[in-house]
Amino acid sequence: MKLNYKQYSTAGEPLLILHGLFGSLQNWTWHARKLSENFAVYALDMRNHGASPHSDDMNYQVMADDVLEFMNDRYIDKAHILGHSMGGKVAMQFALNHPKRMLRLVVADVAPVKYGGERGEHDEIFEGLCALQPSSLASRTDADLQLAHYVGDEVVRQFLLSNLLRQESGGFYWRINLPVLKASYADLRDAPIANSAYPDKVLFVRGELSDYILPAHKEQVLRLFPHASVKTITQTGHWLHAEKPDTFYRLVSDFLQEKI
Repeated sequence: MKLNYKQYSTAGEPLLILHGLFGSLQNWTWHARKLSENFAVYALDMRNHGASPHSDDMNYQVMADDVLEFMNDRYIDKAHILGHSMGGKVAMQFALNHPKRMLRLVVADVAPVKYGGERGEHDEIFEGLCALQPSSLASRTDADLQLAHYVGDEVVRQFLLSNLLRQESGGFYWRINLPVLKASYADLRDAPIANSAYPDKVLFVRGELSDYILPAHKEQVLRLFPHASVKTITQTGHWLHAEKPDTFYRLVSDFLQEKI
């Protein structure tokens, strides 16, 4: 699959940025611009997100293959990869599959584990998004009012509704492939698959108030990434890069430029 992307610079080592579920490369504009001061930054739209093509196949192996195709198409031999949430699992899967194509790996607030439970943390979001009828909406305000019955956080609602685009003929449409994302949700909660551990350094950055990286995950993290280090950003949740962008940028930039 040919992913949509935006290149922010050409100087320096390549750095790919992979967004999370319901996101797009636009969510990472600030960090992409900052990091482009030292790296050749490529922000990608994952399949079924943003302006990238839609597909019925949605799991971490095929998304890792998308990243490999992207690199091969641009003759990128090795790259740093920064991934958040779903994008972090794609980044981990790619690194496990193709360690020789990696420079440094940064994983933002997600662990290489299967997140369990009968209900997922995004189930109410899916219910709310699926309840909307985009083509009959008169305005984004209407969409926000309807979604508020399912998603109480206004910031999260605005993030989700960034995927709602207006049609020229009236009404709106989803740019995300909502039916496939919902059908693939169990796969997206799964752990990366590995035949052997990743041999190089990895930085995991977690939000103090988030439960995506917990002490209970330590064994699995070190099994797959034995040279991993974990940094915690205080008073932040899952959206740590947006809540404390300067701190997140400094941690990532320092790690990527650290002498091997």
